[in-house]
Amino acid sequence: MRGLFAALGRYIAHDDPLTAALNKVAMVLAGNTPFYPLYLWAVLGHDASPVILLTLCSFPFWAVVPAIARRNGLAGRVFLTTIGVLNTIWCSIILGFDSGTALFLIPCVVLATLGFHQRERKLSLAIAALPFIAYGFLRIADISPPRLYQQAEYSSLITLNGFSVACLIGFLGLAFAAARPTAKTPLAPIRRES
Repeated sequence: MRGLFAALGRYIAHDDPLTAALNKVAMVLAGNTPFYPLYLWAVLGHDASPVILLTLCSFPFWAVVPAIARRNGLAGRVFLTTIGVLNTIWCSIILGFDSGTALFLIPCVVLATLGFHQRERKLSLAIAALPFIAYGFLRIADISPPRLYQQAEYSSLITLNGFSVACLIGFLGLAFAAARPTAKTPLAPIRRES
């Protein structure tokens, strides 16, 4: 097991701390993707459709991010953010807009705004527009999911997806904080009142 983690560490390693952080994000997403249909089955019970297995389609895309980043860190970061948007659209088509899967566009905005260096700001802003365009598309497009669910089930799906988004944003915050250099300034001495 230790060898597996060492190999994974080498796979996600990158000279650029920001790219290394996003590689780690990609691996966390890849690791969680196989569990998402299980969460859906837990929420939907006997109403779960085999179609929910289509949510697994993103797995190879998350897994290949570090390989792309090894050749070009910027390309890996753009790819990760773009796949996040496309996966959200895909899952919203599978489960329906009412399932709350569009909430995953929020971490996509975070990836697009914090996952790029200052010198890449124009590209970052262009990539950050994608989640907003995707949301507009999902909101106005008349796409019927393969299976409709009861209102109570949609409410449970929104809760599940909202909680997942909150966890993902928390993880992104930790990953980005670890990637950003911190200024080492000495603490000012404490003055004692006399």
